[in-house]
Amino acid sequence: MISIEALANRIIREAVEANATDIHIVPKQKESQLHFRISHSLHPRMTLPASRCDRLISHFKFTASMDIGERRRPQNGSINTSANGQNISLRLSTLPASPHESLVIRLLPDSNSIPISQISLFPNTSKKLLSLLKHAHGLVIFTGPTGCGKTTTLYTLLSSSAHLYKRKIISLEDPIEKPQDNVLQVQVNEKAGITYSTGLKAILRHDPDVIMVGEIRDAETARIAVRASLTGHLVLATMHTRDAKGAIYRLMEFGISKVEVQQTLIAVTAQRLVELVCPFCGPVCLPFCFQLHNRINRASVFEIMTGKTIQSILAATFAETFNPRPDLREAIIKGVALGFVKETEYDRWIYED
Repeated sequence: MISIEALANRIIREAVEANATDIHIVPKQKESQLHFRISHSLHPRMTLPASRCDRLISHFKFTASMDIGERRRPQNGSINTSANGQNISLRLSTLPASPHESLVIRLLPDSNSIPISQISLFPNTSKKLLSLLKHAHGLVIFTGPTGCGKTTTLYTLLSSSAHLYKRKIISLEDPIEKPQDNVLQVQVNEKAGITYSTGLKAILRHDPDVIMVGEIRDAETARIAVRASLTGHLVLATMHTRDAKGAIYRLMEFGISKVEVQQTLIAVTAQRLVELVCPFCGPVCLPFCFQLHNRINRASVFEIMTGKTIQSILAATFAETFNPRPDLREAIIKGVALGFVKETEYDRWIYED
């Protein structure tokens, strides 16, 4: 039987080879199952005895500087490692479950840093995203579900901003997902008193040009982000909403007035990661095809709201319906019509009334 350390290294290596985005360790009564998420589907990989799985999770927690003795509350951590000749950033999340602890590992290869021209399925959208960085101050919000590529988009934009516009960039993240040489990265540490709100206040005194906020999740963080954008900083932030216009309503729920939104909000984007049609297999593609041909099997589509569209939403009431154009629905339909995107992606992401 191989050691726990060797088993952990083998799991990471196999996940990278399979182009998996996540590793799931799911507890059962007498054993635990390990799954790889490839594209958006979970694929069973192996079964481990419960006792051996507990040791494996403890090894990952120790490597990520997490408290291995604490199994009664969720924990987050990150690891920087290498596999198959490339650097990999791992984001770990534990969850107390019955009967054992569960662990999910998000894999973020450094090779995922893509050029700005390839950040969207449609090149014109990439140009619009890059143009947002020309603003000297204001607030840009990126929305979308977990795993839609917001992190990759933000890091690509930050890297481009640092090189093109010679700006000082500071990010506030929980946790730091991928180390960036041209970004001063600060990790949220609630035990040490560094929350999103306190960390953002400290960053404002550090003379930044661009600030990245990992997530606006409460009213205090929203107020500080708005204040930072009013005082001459470009603030890039993420928020979990269903669509782009939902971010505007969320800001107002956090107590941000319409006038403040009008003065600060430059743009809101909604992003989805869609599966592409395989040029070898067609619509139905087996997981090993990605590994065999080492091809990109997903791409991002965006809905971008700026200027007059934001003003129109602010002028409307909550009861009125206002659909910006082009929206995510039209972007996905365009991808399907051109033969780039699978038809099943429309049903997966678009909700018909």
